[in-house]
Amino acid sequence: MLLTMSTWWQDMLLFEKINWAIAIPFTVLFLIQIVLTFFGGDFDEVEADGDADAAIEGDSGIDFQFLSLKNLIAFFTIYGWTGIVCIDAGLGVGLSTVISFFAGLLMMTIMASIVFFMAKLTDDGSLNVNNAIGKTCSVYLTIPAKREGLGKVQIQVQGMQTLDAMTDANEAIKTGGIVEVTNVINNEILLVKPSSL
Repeated sequence: MLLTMSTWWQDMLLFEKINWAIAIPFTVLFLIQIVLTFFGGDFDEVEADGDADAAIEGDSGIDFQFLSLKNLIAFFTIYGWTGIVCIDAGLGVGLSTVISFFAGLLMMTIMASIVFFMAKLTDDGSLNVNNAIGKTCSVYLTIPAKREGLGKVQIQVQGMQTLDAMTDANEAIKTGGIVEVTNVINNEILLVKPSSL
């Protein structure tokens, strides 16, 4: 068996040996990477300690990451195997190199696109109170007149929410009253007025 492997290796062209030398170790790394990804050993997203609220507010999502360790492993895996297939098909070294290179780039693009579009599917779950402007809702706790204190309203915005509210009205708005949201104060308190409905 070893003699057969040795003869097989010696009979190969240099270009074919290079492709085998690339394909085998990168395929092993690629398989390890897949296993670690499925079983929770994926450490690409490890972050340092810090202010979580600041990190969330400053997060603009995942950019299109073309050059990453995962993508490079995928590139060399596909490059090596495509080169082997092209040489076995009788293509020349130059054409095999070009085809292998573009196959590797295609694989990198596919992997980067998958990560990018999967990140776009996530929902941060944060309530955007500005979505409440213009909606009507019911008063849950009496809202004092002329912004003299906070009351609460129940409103359907990104699900049913109970939020703090104030009013500029001359009279308090009692529990059970119907109000309309006119503005948001400090990104957290709804400014409401009695509804005309």
